[in-house]
Amino acid sequence: MNSTEACIALNMLRLMGPVRLRNLLQVFGAPENVLTARRDQLRAIDGIGNDVAEEILKWESTVDLTGELERIRQFGARVITAGSSEYPRLLREIHAPPIVLYVWGDLQQRDQHAIGIIGARRTTHYGSESAKKLAYQLAYAGLTIVSGLARGIDTAAHQGAIAAKGRTIAVIGSGLGKLYPPENAALADKIRSGNGAIVSEFSMEVEPDRQTFPMRNRIISGWSQGILVVEAGLNSGALITAAQAVEQGRSVYAVPGHINAPSAMGSNRLIQQGAKLVMDASDVLDDLQILLPEAQPIARAARPLPELSTSERVVYDAIDSSETAIDAIAARCNLPTGAISSTLLRLELKRLVKQLPGKFFVKLA
Repeated sequence: MNSTEACIALNMLRLMGPVRLRNLLQVFGAPENVLTARRDQLRAIDGIGNDVAEEILKWESTVDLTGELERIRQFGARVITAGSSEYPRLLREIHAPPIVLYVWGDLQQRDQHAIGIIGARRTTHYGSESAKKLAYQLAYAGLTIVSGLARGIDTAAHQGAIAAKGRTIAVIGSGLGKLYPPENAALADKIRSGNGAIVSEFSMEVEPDRQTFPMRNRIISGWSQGILVVEAGLNSGALITAAQAVEQGRSVYAVPGHINAPSAMGSNRLIQQGAKLVMDASDVLDDLQILLPEAQPIARAARPLPELSTSERVVYDAIDSSETAIDAIAARCNLPTGAISSTLLRLELKRLVKQLPGKFFVKLA
């Protein structure tokens, strides 16, 4: 048994965690020595009581290491430990760095320069478009985008990084064999096929639950040089990640949202509490002031508008940068309702606006 295999086995023990393993390694030196230690040696270690010692002594009866190694091989993944050169440097420095990282895809040296982008699962069009735009800009500038593959903001962040032909890491709250949410399987495959990697600290068959997601969040913040919250409600898990980022000494950024939108209450509150307000990727880049690998200027030029008729231009200009109700558009245009509806349809066909539920419209970037 080598050190990586020993770490995989220790990671599969129910009562073992990063802090306990660190205490054990200070005495036994190598993880494989922990698995062969005597009861009296284990009990002498700080934080190792009867239950933990017993679990380590009987590990072969509770851990199917051979089966786990085969599952890893069949899936096409690999496992790295804190001793690997691929293990993220900043993540290694947090209070409880993961014992192992299961990696599906590839990690590169440039992934050490990373920004976490997180937010609500139930998001608005404004939130998802903001996440895509900022992820695109930051990835284009050379930063790796780290997020959680969840619905909503996480998904938009990964998509933005891919669109920029940049790097993105998805840290999931389950084993690789139980990827969640299942509808993001195609996105996960696209990430690992050349844009980055899917990463987990959990063994292959671990199901996601209410405990695994907070554990996942500390990896997102620990890996990153800063955390950008795009949209988050007052009880959003993104706020937990932001709090962990503060504890880890990371920068926290937030995108301002509509003051009446429940999905933006938490992110707006972060700004009140001192998070840096972000309207453009340069706000993050200027604050971090880091030398990025293969840095490129951020593409700021907006897509030029096609030729528009007078009525099309009037209606287009009446739409705000956020969701705008059709009644508000009508009040600004001084045009008949039928003319406004047909004009909005033409603008949709030209991919300049998008209709949202409730007869709201937004401009497309």
